[in-house]
Amino acid sequence: MKAMDLDATVLARRAKIVAALRSIVPGEGVIEQETGRRPYESDGLTAYRAVPMVVVLPDSVAQVRGVLSYCHENNVKVVPRGAGTSLSGGALPLEDGVLLSMMKFNKIKEIDFANRFAIVEPGVTNLAITRAVEAQSFYYAPDPSSQIACSIGGNVAENSGGVHCLKYGLTTNNVLGCEVVLMTGEVIRLGGRHLDQAGYDLLALVIGSEGMLGVVTEVTVRILRAPESARALLIAFNSSEKAGACVAGIIAAGIIPGGMEMMDKPAIEAAEDFVHAGYPRDAEALLIVELDGPPVEVDHLVSLVEKIALAHGASNCRISTSEAERHAFWAGRKAAFPAVGRLSPDYYCMDGTIPRKELSRVLSGMRKLSEHHGLRVANVFHAGDGNLHPLILYDANKPGELLRAEEFGADILRLCVKYGGVLTGEHGVGVEKRDLMSEMFDDIDLAQQFAIKCAFDEKQLLNPGKVFPVLHRCAELGQMHVHGGKLPFPDIPRF
Repeated sequence: MKAMDLDATVLARRAKIVAALRSIVPGEGVIEQETGRRPYESDGLTAYRAVPMVVVLPDSVAQVRGVLSYCHENNVKVVPRGAGTSLSGGALPLEDGVLLSMMKFNKIKEIDFANRFAIVEPGVTNLAITRAVEAQSFYYAPDPSSQIACSIGGNVAENSGGVHCLKYGLTTNNVLGCEVVLMTGEVIRLGGRHLDQAGYDLLALVIGSEGMLGVVTEVTVRILRAPESARALLIAFNSSEKAGACVAGIIAAGIIPGGMEMMDKPAIEAAEDFVHAGYPRDAEALLIVELDGPPVEVDHLVSLVEKIALAHGASNCRISTSEAERHAFWAGRKAAFPAVGRLSPDYYCMDGTIPRKELSRVLSGMRKLSEHHGLRVANVFHAGDGNLHPLILYDANKPGELLRAEEFGADILRLCVKYGGVLTGEHGVGVEKRDLMSEMFDDIDLAQQFAIKCAFDEKQLLNPGKVFPVLHRCAELGQMHVHGGKLPFPDIPRF
């Protein structure tokens, strides 16, 4: 077939798909023009971009069902998207696929304080849940740094955490139920309003599945009573190794802080310049440790943590004496990611998790990798659960620096796996880490994971090209005849 004929065939198919989608989602719910589609070309991992064939913004479950059912019958790929804050390319669209935006699902449907849950739509932002219940002294525990913008549906897809996940858990520990539309258009309900449900725990399977098993249209979240009191310690060290040893010492003492975060010198200086939180500029590493609960218990734990910190060589230890001061301690940490943007034209935010006891060795290894790749790195991470967020500084305008940053990031993740860690803590695999999955999983592991994908989406039409390595043996489980004998994993364009 000539190129001209091929182009005409592609355009005709696209026009047919757009017309069908307009009949399902009327009005302004279908975006066809390129200028309207262009804002959806990437998520938070902006190095990878692709303009979607068409964007659809449904506002009802019936419309979601209709879109997915049509796409399933006609072998059209679909990429679900929330607020687009994913840092792993999880919401990266496909040029020959439908981008399904769920941001019109933005209502809080029910709040039940007596039974401590709220029912929300997936487009509701993380912070909006806490804002809706805080007048009654409740809150929603998972609090990623992007909580002002990220959607609860995206949190479910990536199993997001945050600074308080050490004590209160990740998204999976705070979601009671979900309504999910499968690629076939069928609607299923997993979990509910109660602490536990009979049968297989399919809810846990969907949380963290990165939009590859179904589209979430409703989430029942657990809300918690706000603690009676909270105090934070700002602890400075003259080395990251001492700070890492202090983290291990606090946990070994049986103390589970509400939050325990660590920042190294580049991150400290950037955050202080940006927020003016009162961070000590002469520190090589900084710990923020928050204790919450009854006032008597908090005071006791604060004194214990202070003693542990001094025993591990802390050079300075400040204890918050007011709510304003406690919030100031956290302000710098919450703003650390944008603050690091002052250090370099670009940065690459990584996400890996290690056993706490290996923190010192991994930090030492990262310094060596920094020298090897010739790129600086600033470290901001959830020290309590070992979830690292190295920020690799580079300049995309300099030829080859983006590639070096990606290679540096891959080496950091290999380092995490080497010391008993995992490839991701909360950002997901997406396209960023998909070809590193073999570093952590063997062929049997990957084949079993892909079998689950096929059980939910036998044609592999939902968010294809994510998580599973390209050209890997796990693809043999796919319904390859659907794709004309080709592997169901598209190449992802990078810019």
